[in-house]
Amino acid sequence: MGMLQTMRWFGPNDPVSLMDIRQAGCTGVVTALHQIPVGERWPVEAIEERKQLVEASNDRYSPLHWAVVESLPVHEDIKKGWPGRDLYIENYKQSIRNLAACGIKTVCYNFMPVLDWSRTNLTYQMPDGSRALRFVWEDFALFDLCILKRPGAETDYEPAVAQVARKKFNQMTADEVAQLANVVLLGLPGSEEAFSLETFQKLLDDYATIGDQQLRENLYHFIRQVAPVADEVGVNLCIHPDDPPRPLLGLPRVVSTEADLAQLMAACDVVANGITFCTGSLGIRPDNDLVGMIRRFGNRIHFIHLRTTKREGFAWNFHEADHLAGDVDMYAVVKAIVLEQQRRAQLGTGVTSIPMRPDHGHQMLDDLHKKTYPGYSAVGRLRGLAEIRGLEFGIVRSLEETEGIVTQRSFVIGK
Repeated sequence: MGMLQTMRWFGPNDPVSLMDIRQAGCTGVVTALHQIPVGERWPVEAIEERKQLVEASNDRYSPLHWAVVESLPVHEDIKKGWPGRDLYIENYKQSIRNLAACGIKTVCYNFMPVLDWSRTNLTYQMPDGSRALRFVWEDFALFDLCILKRPGAETDYEPAVAQVARKKFNQMTADEVAQLANVVLLGLPGSEEAFSLETFQKLLDDYATIGDQQLRENLYHFIRQVAPVADEVGVNLCIHPDDPPRPLLGLPRVVSTEADLAQLMAACDVVANGITFCTGSLGIRPDNDLVGMIRRFGNRIHFIHLRTTKREGFAWNFHEADHLAGDVDMYAVVKAIVLEQQRRAQLGTGVTSIPMRPDHGHQMLDDLHKKTYPGYSAVGRLRGLAEIRGLEFGIVRSLEETEGIVTQRSFVIGK
């Protein structure tokens, strides 16, 4: 009854193969139809084609199956609340129905405006020579103030941060400037496309009149439309938290804290309206009580990303740490997940083996010489999965032995 072990696969062009995922010991695959433009319906034929591709190498020893959709993207018109959103919401509903008809019952999505995740370095060298993803607030300010030159950006940064950013910019080469811009402008996972500065600024301009409250209302409108459909066909929707969990580039972020998630869950109070519990994104904020959130949100957690980040002292500077290191108490988190799964089994409700994937592994060993999607090389994720698998096994075994001792003592006392 352990967590369902999965890995993300970006499709036929992913340098990490399905056989690699099998050899890692996974039975679930997390994938999406990245070839379909955002906002269009996912047809049954395309879903079945991907499903069959995932299951083509199945045998009785290690069957792979498409466990989770990550992601079914939400069109920007929905996020902005523009008149065209109704069509895109209807398309989204039909995609959910089509996925359900194909037996795929967990759908991850996010509601981050324009960019879904942001970093300033994709190859940060760790002391052991491996490479990690990193976010440095001063470098992000440098991009915003000195490269993009977004109107009004000055008010979003502390004077000391802006001063450091400008000083650093004046010392950078043209290649270094271009490299930082490319990293920040990197497109969605599954794509190596990046926005141009001009296109990017136009996308930001569309949000000029959309504040925090309006974005929340647009999210709640969306979930009130699609969650009942998901509930009807047996699909669990699970929103991914903001990454990083704070406003960026003048854009509001409304899925960053426990209070944000509580408001969203209350906006449409059905189990199908759920959470992708990403310990990396939520764990960046020290005010997020991860273990308490698992206990309190319980049956709304439909998918889990296990990773940890390490804060670097200056506000909002962090890098991806080893899975059992960093600022996330992974032991306490996994134990809380194990207890939640046991609770579900006892009550006979919900999915008792929650899909989990190790997220954002370090680029290491042979993968240092390969081109892979940032954060999604094979060996680093395999290391993280092995560590988490062992941790979960130890926790389950310890709980079983403790329960056995308690039962035995109770029997003796009763006698």
